[in-house]
Amino acid sequence: MIPGGGNMQQIMKQVQKMQKNVAKAQEEIAKMTVEGTAGGGTVKVVVTGDRRVTAVTLAPEVVDPEDIEMLQDLIVAAISDGMKKAEELAEAEMKKVLPGGLPSFPGLF
Repeated sequence: MIPGGGNMQQIMKQVQKMQKNVAKAQEEIAKMTVEGTAGGGTVKVVVTGDRRVTAVTLAPEVVDPEDIEMLQDLIVAAISDGMKKAEELAEAEMKKVLPGGLPSFPGLF
């Protein structure tokens, strides 16, 4: 018989439950969206919680054939803003599932 075997089973059940909760949270996060913007809202991107860009919207006044570099910079800035917001969203949602971070199991980890 393994000493503390009952405890180990309890810990394994907790770990499995935690894994299930994390997987469910990740699925929900992937469905969520945030909007990144640049140029005072003239460039907008939609980013999912799992950091996929799903849409880019450009205001007509930001499209200047004489200044393509500015438009490129604004698109990059809007994507960066969206990615940052998506990361913050994912972190906030995961904290709901793991409020104290990963639990510690003395003597195990």
